[in-house]
Amino acid sequence: MRIERIAEADDPRLADYRDLTDVALRRVMEPAGGLYIAESAKVIARALRAGHRPRSVLVQEKWLDDVAALLGDHDAPVYVVESEIAGRLTGYTVHRGALASMHRPALPSATDVVAGARLVVVLEDIVDHTNVGAIFRAAAGLGADAVLVSPRCADPLYRRSVRVSMGTVFQVPWTRLPEWDEARGMLHDAGLSLAALALADDAVPLDEFRAQRPDGVALLLGAEGDGLSRAALAAADTVVTIPMAGGVDSLNVAAASAVALWELRRR
Repeated sequence: MRIERIAEADDPRLADYRDLTDVALRRVMEPAGGLYIAESAKVIARALRAGHRPRSVLVQEKWLDDVAALLGDHDAPVYVVESEIAGRLTGYTVHRGALASMHRPALPSATDVVAGARLVVVLEDIVDHTNVGAIFRAAAGLGADAVLVSPRCADPLYRRSVRVSMGTVFQVPWTRLPEWDEARGMLHDAGLSLAALALADDAVPLDEFRAQRPDGVALLLGAEGDGLSRAALAAADTVVTIPMAGGVDSLNVAAASAVALWELRRR
């Protein structure tokens, strides 16, 4: 581990942290596959436990010892800066003391991710990074085996998704799902019944679905407002709904995921 104290925000060593959007980080050609930013010692620790490699770490002096203990034998440079420099670099106040520029791992195949899984969450075109992070946290806490995200779904490694998930995006196996014409057969071949959480006249209440729960379930969740696409609903074996009261027709997708996962968890 190399500790390097930096006093200027325009120092070239800090390029990974300087006003770069997550899209820009993904397009960094060196290293291949791009980068993502992990924020806070807790999140960095979970990323390291998952086998992800840091390219560098940005830290304020008072958190240096904690970060040094996390990194162990990793040889990534640790850039120590004042809080004012960190804020100028990133465009926001770095409350949690540390950021790490991490190498993006290669994503596994969807077939490998769902092999042996009995409860899988499928996110279709959910573009709100807060919702994606919250769903991952629910998946980790309530026993889902894996998460699959559609080609147009928000990036689980976006900084806000990682932060909201409390780093559980590194804990739950996940990958990108192919389009539905291929995905449906792949999920069925893995022994999973597709349950679409949606509003529909013929939808089965969640508690009734739980009473006859298939051994393997892929829970399909769609974006706020639009919900699941016609292709997703057509691919589903069952449409499931959460019974509501008080004139409310549905929950936020992250809240709905937690309710459904609690009900469908393996007992």
